Amino acid sequence: MIELAVIGCGHWGPNHIRVFNSLPDSRVGAVADLDEEKLRSVREMYPEIRCEWDYRRVLENPSLDAVVVATSVSTHYEIVRDAILAGKHVLCEKPLCENSEQAQELVGLALARGRILMIGHVFLFNPGIMKLKELVDTGDLGELQYLSASRANLGAFCPDINVAYDLATHDISIFNWLLGSEPEAVSATGASFVRSNIEDVAFVSMRYPGNVVSNIHVSWLDPKKVRQITVVGRRQMATWDDLQPTSPIAIYDKGAMAVRDYGDYGEYLRLSTWEGDIRLPRVRPDEPLKLQAAQFLEWLRDGHIQNGHAGHCGGEFTLGIIRVLEAVDASIKRGGTPVAVGRKEGTRSPVRAT
Repeated sequence: MIELAVIGCGHWGPNHIRVFNSLPDSRVGAVADLDEEKLRSVREMYPEIRCEWDYRRVLENPSLDAVVVATSVSTHYEIVRDAILAGKHVLCEKPLCENSEQAQELVGLALARGRILMIGHVFLFNPGIMKLKELVDTGDLGELQYLSASRANLGAFCPDINVAYDLATHDISIFNWLLGSEPEAVSATGASFVRSNIEDVAFVSMRYPGNVVSNIHVSWLDPKKVRQITVVGRRQMATWDDLQPTSPIAIYDKGAMAVRDYGDYGEYLRLSTWEGDIRLPRVRPDEPLKLQAAQFLEWLRDGHIQNGHAGHCGGEFTLGIIRVLEAVDASIKRGGTPVAVGRKEGTRSPVRAT
């Protein structure tokens, strides 16, 4: 039996408690949170769980195998570092840190201490996104041309990060995973309407190797909840709509290409389009958070420690995402000027003073 602690009982913490307690080979033995009301709620639902105000007291437990960090992003660095130094494996909510320097330190520390560091890019365990990955890897869509995403809703404002660090992180992780690479350059614009200096709307354009382009729209200020992705290939196109639970993936046999034609007066180019069937492949309705938890437990049981990280949700993968987020932030600050991913000039902390 693998024993875990959950640090942070806000939005995601109770979900992690529920999921890990529902799996047959794990249990949550302790939680920590600064809010006594949240701890009281946990005690009422799970009287057997030890509740602490100070997470450091939880980390002192020698029988504890791993911790889930579900606190605000500005606290991730300190808590994850303390957990690894205490000899615990860590599953941390996204994004891992505020900047790549902090993230690099934690990845190196996990490697040095032989601890698994998994980041909760939960949409990589969404069955619909997993189906998209299958379509890309098998070549069903053909050579990819562009990807677009929209992730919006009204509310859910984060206190310490902007909308790109909160929502665009999901789509950047999805695009990086689908393409198996990081973008080379980013151009982004954003605006702060509700609170000064914390962007609640952002538009992000990225260029990947092979001239694949992508666009992401994220907002905390839209009237309708939207979670959609479009992937356009030379052979076929596919869409994902997370709000269509029975058929989130649609595959379109349609496209366009320029073909050479010949007439009496020489060669010229003609635009050719085609439109075929639309397929709705079966997608299992599994809960992504439970799939993520099961994967984390499998790596713990098997000692699956690869250079201190855990596959495509590990430290090296998330470093790439944080580098993109830093470039997004720098581009917003410079009015949309393209910024090379990994270039540090002009970057700033995502944390804003209200």
